[in-house]
Amino acid sequence: MVTLSPLAIAVGVIALAVLVGVVVTVMRSRHTARLRDRFGDEYDRTIDQSGSTYEAETVLYEREQRVAAFDIRPLEPARREAFVRAWLEVQAQFVDDPAGAVQRADVLLADVMTARGYPVADFDQRYEDLSVDHGEVVAHYRTGHHIAASHARGEAGTEELRRAMIHYRALFDDLVNEPEDFSPVIEHHGGRVHDLRKETTRRS
Repeated sequence: MVTLSPLAIAVGVIALAVLVGVVVTVMRSRHTARLRDRFGDEYDRTIDQSGSTYEAETVLYEREQRVAAFDIRPLEPARREAFVRAWLEVQAQFVDDPAGAVQRADVLLADVMTARGYPVADFDQRYEDLSVDHGEVVAHYRTGHHIAASHARGEAGTEELRRAMIHYRALFDDLVNEPEDFSPVIEHHGGRVHDLRKETTRRS
């Protein structure tokens, strides 16, 4: 039986500690990279809000666990078509009633979320839930909502409401398009709204 000297034991313990440290560092790095990739700008915003990378990553991980329990599903074709028509009506309404159109757009987004399987909740909770699978566009939802709230306080004019609609549209388009179909269902040119699917049908 080989008896190790105290020095050899100490060196072995140190080497093991270093190895464990390297493994932990690599795992944390991968965890961070995964969260940053999934949440996009929301990752940095959460860090700024919490003041700690560890706390922010804990918050984001908890969001993932919450949303994982939902039955998130794609829209059925008929439901998708109905939502697209409703959005086009909202866009048309903006010409004569900007404030009403923004309010209706906010409600329409909530309806789409519910149809996709997100639970009914207040704005902050809906925002957090959406950030899990729509991290790249969910900031548009927050900005649009804040503009609408500012208008309700008399602090935002028509141009700001127009920006709110643009922000809302970005999230709407992301929600109604299926993962395998990233082409937008609506597009704007010179203030006019086009349903791209109809354009494709007419050209075919």
